[in-house]
Amino acid sequence: MEVTQEIIERIVRDVLAQGFGRKSCQAGLPPPSVSPSPRDPFQTSVGVSNRHVHLSRADMDSLFGPGSELHRKKAMKQPGQFAAEETVTIRGPKGELRKVRVLGPLRRDTQVEVSVADGYTLGIAPPLRMSGQLDGSPGIEIVGPHGSVQRGYGTIVALRHIHMLPETAAQLGLRNGEAVDVEIGGARGGVMGGVVVRVADASAYEMHVDVEEANAFGLKNDDLVRIRKR
Repeated sequence: MEVTQEIIERIVRDVLAQGFGRKSCQAGLPPPSVSPSPRDPFQTSVGVSNRHVHLSRADMDSLFGPGSELHRKKAMKQPGQFAAEETVTIRGPKGELRKVRVLGPLRRDTQVEVSVADGYTLGIAPPLRMSGQLDGSPGIEIVGPHGSVQRGYGTIVALRHIHMLPETAAQLGLRNGEAVDVEIGGARGGVMGGVVVRVADASAYEMHVDVEEANAFGLKNDDLVRIRKR
């Protein structure tokens, strides 16, 4: 076969392209003919919340000693928030749950977040609420290493929600407090309705669900789901 100039040039181009592609992969870069596709702005990651407690300064003093401080165990995605080393026991009229994680930083008011099944164990019926909406919620006893407090209110089942920045909400055409549907893939996927949008300046783009909801849809931390406007 006659080797023409056209064949030689094609071979040279192929060799150069393959060599650049290998170097790009070794450097962690995409090959020249491949560009990363932009992320769908309606797609967000999932954070699964187990039962936990937010404490006020006064209750922290009662449970862990005057002037005590929370010790950071693990940072959370939401800016400034963390899981603490400290745990407590929460006790209702029927039963108790031990080693319930305390989340930081301290808050103005103590709030206990549990699942529906946890409510059965404790013997209470906590309402489905957004964080901070504590009026009329049942009380609970919280026990720490230094003492205990009997709360007259403050136990809720957290309403599923999505954190986002104001600019993200504007881009998606969403408002704070608006309810959206969320599409979930996978073997147990489906559409999760009534997910509330929470817009704030200090936010990481993430949907929060509790363990029961995550298990029902086969979700785990960092899975991706897609917001669907109603």
